[in-house]
Amino acid sequence: MKKTILLVILLTGAFGLPKAKACTGITLQTIDSQIITARTIEWAAEPLNMMYVVVPRGLKQRSWLPDGTLHGKKFNAEYGYVGIAVENDEFIMEGINEVGLAAGLFYFPDYGEYMPYKDEDKSMCVSDMQFVAWVLSTCSTIDEMIALIPTIRVIGIDPRASTVHWRVTEPSGRQVVIEIVNQQVMVHENPLGVLTNSPEFTWHLTNLNNYVNLASGSIHQREIGSLDLKAFGGGSGLHGLPGDMTPPSRFERAAFFQSTAPRLDNPEQTVVQAFHLLNNFDIPVGIQFTDMALVPDMPSATQIMIATDLQNQRLYYRTMYNSTIRCIDMHSIDFDRVTFQAELLENSHEEPIEYVEIY
Repeated sequence: MKKTILLVILLTGAFGLPKAKACTGITLQTIDSQIITARTIEWAAEPLNMMYVVVPRGLKQRSWLPDGTLHGKKFNAEYGYVGIAVENDEFIMEGINEVGLAAGLFYFPDYGEYMPYKDEDKSMCVSDMQFVAWVLSTCSTIDEMIALIPTIRVIGIDPRASTVHWRVTEPSGRQVVIEIVNQQVMVHENPLGVLTNSPEFTWHLTNLNNYVNLASGSIHQREIGSLDLKAFGGGSGLHGLPGDMTPPSRFERAAFFQSTAPRLDNPEQTVVQAFHLLNNFDIPVGIQFTDMALVPDMPSATQIMIATDLQNQRLYYRTMYNSTIRCIDMHSIDFDRVTFQAELLENSHEEPIEYVEIY
């Protein structure tokens, strides 16, 4: 269990290691308003062991506690679900259950504060890294989740680790962001469907007002004195949109890129569109380091992109080692009969290259 605690510390940003505290989430809709959520997961220190997880109905689960034991809250999977886990098959970063409720964990360093752990409350404690699993197991709607949150206490496994926040989306398109700030659980409606990292979600919404002048398209030609001025190229209406990789800048870019994306005919087209939008948030691994000797041997700090189709209960992903989009169709799974599964996403750490034969 010491290994599990160490992994949590590493994943959530303790020890001052070079890392990308970066996750970017967007939400798109088809022409007929079917919902697609998509996001990235970044980690610049080393390649993560990522796996897909299939959880059958009825699976008994229990939360980890700070003392390294599995003596926290017990919860059963009322709903089967699939998800992408990191390092530990209980740490679901993004997933969707069989009724189409999707949930994801995003890093939230320096601004969150959980209630302190008390041993007498351990039967209601859910670790922050298992909150997604708890939501997908026990909830069918956002309202149900909000009603159940007072029955649990979200805790960190190690006080040195960063806090996180979460987004939850239902097939209706409603999405909320859950943050624990000053030991208070805050549930914010998310009208944009965008989420990154720190600071608080409401701050990001307010910060959008700084870019009220930006718009799609190009700026019209104008005259200043005897000079004729015109834009150098298309998309000049977004000139001034921040281009760095900090959470506020990524939030602004995601909001504007998402708002200009046309609605497409079907979910699969929209998933492909979402991955193309997320390409704008693919973080080069070297920018996290001042000492280039420490840069790990991996192609990107953006290790995976994930999308969920809420109406059709499908989970899609592609990784830094394989750009092919892969899909788990939950309609092909009998959640009453399937056994728990956790399978590594990649067995090879090299991007496959297809050679073109010329005759």
